[in-house]
Amino acid sequence: MNTQTTTVETSNSALPLAEQQVLVTGAARGLGAAISTAFLDAGANVVLNYHSSRQAANDLAARYPEQALAVQADVREAGQLKDLVRQAEEHFGKPLTTLVNNALVDFSFNGDARPKAGELSAADLSKQFTGSVLAPVAAIQAVLPNMRKAGFGRIINIGTNLFQHPVVPYHDYTATKAALLSLTRTFADDLGPEGITVNMVSGGLLRTTDASAATPEEVFDFIASGTPLRKVTSPAELADAVLFFASRWARGVTGQNLIVDGGLVKG
Repeated sequence: MNTQTTTVETSNSALPLAEQQVLVTGAARGLGAAISTAFLDAGANVVLNYHSSRQAANDLAARYPEQALAVQADVREAGQLKDLVRQAEEHFGKPLTTLVNNALVDFSFNGDARPKAGELSAADLSKQFTGSVLAPVAAIQAVLPNMRKAGFGRIINIGTNLFQHPVVPYHDYTATKAALLSLTRTFADDLGPEGITVNMVSGGLLRTTDASAATPEEVFDFIASGTPLRKVTSPAELADAVLFFASRWARGVTGQNLIVDGGLVKG
């Protein structure tokens, strides 16, 4: 009993942000770029994963030549993720400690273009499940050996407030993010004894990213009017919450879903 308590207390000690080795999936644009920049500004080393946005990833890495490494990988391919982790450890000389599952595969936030209830297909659901559930699980499994080697781990999944407030019919996206929240909680219980926390940050519509660029301005304005802050959350504001879960301030927090949407959704 005493040995177990000591192990947990030691493994829960926080690693300063400036000493963390971070992997952000889908890091080159939009929310991913905001999250990556926030970690870089805090002094962390960051692996900027990208799929097709090579120039954007390289441009961001060039702004932080000592801290950033841009690496191409399709997060849907477990083998590519494992190779990415190997490259990161070789480049920085330290194991990865922190993972942000942010990558969004082939999705546009345009409610008018999304399949309605009578049109939703198994292919729609399967495509999003691969990108929003299977890919994060593969990323977690790829970094786990590094986290165990470091004796420290922070996993932050990016979710959505749409399953609490389904104002637009993103059925496939919403369903798979709900599944990711479930895994966030079960993985938190599984990995907690090793000092690895697993949490989720859920935004609403963000103003503005490439994914939300197709959203009409009147929709942004309507959402803003319904929030206590009377504004739509920015990528930088959501990135702040991601850093919270990686920081020492959240060392006793795991299995949680923090909604960052200006107060639109309660709980």
